[in-house]
Amino acid sequence: MGRVIDADVIIGIERGRLGVADLVTRAGGAIAISAVTASELLVGILRSNTEERRAAREAYVEAVMATVPVLPFDASVARVHARVSAALASIGLGIGDRDLMIAATALRHGHAILTRNDREFPRVRGLIVCQPDW
Repeated sequence: MGRVIDADVIIGIERGRLGVADLVTRAGGAIAISAVTASELLVGILRSNTEERRAAREAYVEAVMATVPVLPFDASVARVHARVSAALASIGLGIGDRDLMIAATALRHGHAILTRNDREFPRVRGLIVCQPDW
């Protein structure tokens, strides 16, 4: 089983001044990111405070996206998303829109999610949530 890596893990690696190779090594096994996570990382570039920070962040994010497969949010993922969203709503629970899209991507591809978000992702039935041990 592979793992879909959440943005919080990627950002944590970047802040620790570790490279993409460290991310791949530490995550272990087959890894990917969702297109939603790619978008979150790209927004982070555009919101950087300085040109220097923007350039460094862009280089890192581009290296991640060149190294780690990006799973699309396509019609098959949208179907999973709709089922999970309806199931959560029926029991009065919910999670953030982007996290729900990331969870649906992981479920559709039969992957666990590697995240530090232990509040929302565990609400998704059938999703295996892994926390980094670093």
